[in-house]
Amino acid sequence: MHIVILVLVEVLIIIGLSRLVGLGFRSIKQPLVIGEIVAGIMLGPSLFGLVAPDLAVSLFPPETIPFLNVLSQVGLIFFMFLIGLELNPKYLSGQLEVAVLTSHVSILVPFSLGTLLAVILYPLVSNASVSFTAFALFLGAAMSITAFPVLARIITENNLQGTRLGTLALTCAAVDDVTAWCLLAVAIAVARTGDFAGAIPTIIASIVYIGLMLTAGRWFLQRLAKHYLRAGRLSQLLLAGIYMGVVASALITELIGIHLIFGAFLLGAAMPKNEDLVRELAVKTEDFVLIFLLPIFFAYSGLKTQIGLLNRPELWLLCALILGVAIAGKYIGTYVAARVSGISKREASALGWLMNTRGLTELIVLNIGLELGVISPLIFTMLVIMALVTTFMTSPLLEWTYPKKLIRLDVMEPELEAETSAASETSPHPFRILVAVANPSTQKGLVQLAVSLAQPAVGIALNYRYPAIVNPLSLIEFEEDYAFESTPVEADRLIAQRRHQLQELINTLEPPETRSCVHPIVRISSNVARETAQIATLEQADLILVGWHRPAFSSNRLGGRVGQMLTTAPVDVAVFVDKGKEQLESLLVPYSANTHDDLALILALRLLINRETCMLQILQIATNHTREELSYELHTMMEQLPTSVRDRIEIKIVEAPEPIQAVIQASEGVDLTIAGTSRAWGIERQTLGRYTDQLAIQCRSSLLITRRYSQVTAHLASMLPEVSSQEPTLRS
Repeated sequence: MHIVILVLVEVLIIIGLSRLVGLGFRSIKQPLVIGEIVAGIMLGPSLFGLVAPDLAVSLFPPETIPFLNVLSQVGLIFFMFLIGLELNPKYLSGQLEVAVLTSHVSILVPFSLGTLLAVILYPLVSNASVSFTAFALFLGAAMSITAFPVLARIITENNLQGTRLGTLALTCAAVDDVTAWCLLAVAIAVARTGDFAGAIPTIIASIVYIGLMLTAGRWFLQRLAKHYLRAGRLSQLLLAGIYMGVVASALITELIGIHLIFGAFLLGAAMPKNEDLVRELAVKTEDFVLIFLLPIFFAYSGLKTQIGLLNRPELWLLCALILGVAIAGKYIGTYVAARVSGISKREASALGWLMNTRGLTELIVLNIGLELGVISPLIFTMLVIMALVTTFMTSPLLEWTYPKKLIRLDVMEPELEAETSAASETSPHPFRILVAVANPSTQKGLVQLAVSLAQPAVGIALNYRYPAIVNPLSLIEFEEDYAFESTPVEADRLIAQRRHQLQELINTLEPPETRSCVHPIVRISSNVARETAQIATLEQADLILVGWHRPAFSSNRLGGRVGQMLTTAPVDVAVFVDKGKEQLESLLVPYSANTHDDLALILALRLLINRETCMLQILQIATNHTREELSYELHTMMEQLPTSVRDRIEIKIVEAPEPIQAVIQASEGVDLTIAGTSRAWGIERQTLGRYTDQLAIQCRSSLLITRRYSQVTAHLASMLPEVSSQEPTLRS
C-alpha cells in the first residue's frame, strides 16, 4: 500500500477510536482527553500489538511513524499556543500571595522527592549515556507538573470557578504552569549540553528571547489586536500572520536549544487578552487541533508506550513507587502550604487533589524526555501510567473531599441566597418546583405553568403553610472537556449571558406579583439529566417540570434527556407538551387509578386551588361496565377542600371501547390535559406506555404527563391545613 494512503488509513482509525473511547470515559465522569490518551495506548504494543501483532505491524509499520511524528509536533505547537492564549491574567487576580506560596511549595516538594527518587532509579533503569543531572531534572519536572488545561476544565465542570477553592486552584495552576515550564526548559538545556554549566548560554538566550517577546513582541501583537478591533473580525490574512508567528516563535526556541513548544506557548501568553479576539482565534484554531492533530499525538505516544516492558514484579513495584512519590509530593506540598496560608483542611485537601492533575501536559513532557533520550521507554511507560492514574483519580477524590452539597453553598446565586434565607425564616422546607429550561427564548409556557402550580392567582387569599419557590434550572452543557468555551473565564461569560436571558423571561411572567417566587439556577454540566437529578436532590425539590419535544431521529418517545430524567430523577417528574394554549381555565384528568394518575390529579387540584375560575373534569372511562375508583388517599384529600373548590370539580364517567380516543375527544374542549404515565411504567422504559405515548402525539390541548416517585401528599401539604374540612359534593 502507498505510504500516504497508509498514513491516511491510520489517521482515520486514530480519530475514530479516540472519539469513541473519549466518549466512553466521559460517561464515567472522566475528562475526554484521558479517554483519548488511553485510545492512543490501545493502538500501540500494549494492546493492539499484543492481541494482533501481524495486523498491528501492517497498519502501523515503522516507515509511517515519522509522518505521524510530524503531524503530532504540529499539533503540539498549536496546542501549546492555545494553552498560552488561554492563560488569562484574571486567573492571577485572586489570592495571589497564597497562590504563589502554595504553587511553589507544590513544585518544590515533588521536585525534591523526584530528584531523590532519581538516585534510586538511575542505576536501575538508566544508562551511562545519560547524565544523572539531566535524568534527575527531568524526573523532578515530571513529578512537579500540573496540567492547567485539564484542571481548568475539571473546575468548570464542577462549577467551582466562582468559589474560593476554584479561584485559588486556577491561580496556583497558572503560577505552577509558568514555573514548571521554566524548569523543563532548564532540564532540556542541560540534557542537550550535557551539564549545567554548558546550559548557561542556552538559559541566557532563553531569558533574552522571553524579554523580547514580552516587550517588543507584545507591542507588535497589540497593533494586530487594534487592527482586529477596527475590522471587527478575524480575517484570513490576520489569522495567517498569527499562525506564521506561532511557527516562527517555535523555530526560534528550537534554535536557542530548548524546544519548539516553548516558543508557541510564549506567543500565546503574549497575545493581547481581548475577549472577542481570544474567543474567535481559539474557536477557529482548536477544532482542527483537538479533533485531528492531538489524537495523532496520543497515538504516536501510545505506539511508544510498552506496558509489556513491566514484566517483573520489581518493575511494577518501581512503578508503584513513582506513582506514590508523584501523588504524595504534590498533595503534601500543596496541603501543607495551603494550611500554613490559612486555608481550611477540606479546601486544602481538595486543592491537593486538584494540583495532582497531570494529564496531557505530563504526556508532552514525557515525549520530550524520550525524544532527547533522557528517559528510557521503560521509565516513559511508568510515567505515562502515573499521568493517567493521577488525572483519573482527581474527579472522584474531589467529589469525596468537596461534595456537591458544599459546592452548592459556595456558588449560590445572590437571588437564591436571598430566597433561601427568607424561606428559612418561615419554613425549613418550602414547596419547590425545579423547571428544566433548555432554551429561555422558547419555554415561557413551561415556566408560566410552574408559577401557576406554585402560587395562587391575584385576589386569592391563601395563607400557605410553606412558601412556594420556582427554580428555572438552565444547564450549559459542554461537548468537549478542553475546548475554549469550557475555560472558567468563558464559562462565567456564558453563565452571565444565560442568567440575563432567564431574567428577561421572568420579567414577562404574569401576573407580576408571582415573579418574586422565581429564582433561576444556572450551572455548567457535562450531563444535563444526571445534573438535574443531583440538583433536585440537593435543593429538595418536590417536582421537576420539563418540556418535551418529539425526537428527531427516533420513534422512541423517551429518547434523550427527557427519558433520562423520567427514569433516573429521585423526585416526581412532569413532562409538559406545550400546544400554545396560554389559558388555564379548564383542566382534564383521565383517571385510571394508577399511582401516576394520582400525581396528575393532585397537580390538577393544586391548580384548581390557585385559580378560582379554573374548572376540573375527572374523566373515568368504563370498559365492560367496570371503572376504576379514586384511591382512598385522594378521597381523603378531596374531603378537606373547601366547597368553593369542590364545586368546580366534575367527575365524568363514559363508556368507551377505546379509552384513548375518548380522552383525545375530551381534550378538545380544555386548555390542559394532565395524565399519568403508563401503568406498566417500570417495564416500558423506552416509551411512555402505549396509552400515554399516543396521547402525547394526538392530544388536542396542551398536555402534562406525570411520573410519580414519592408521596404525592407533599404537593398539597402546604395548602390543606389552611382550608376548611367539609364533605365532598362532587357532581357526577
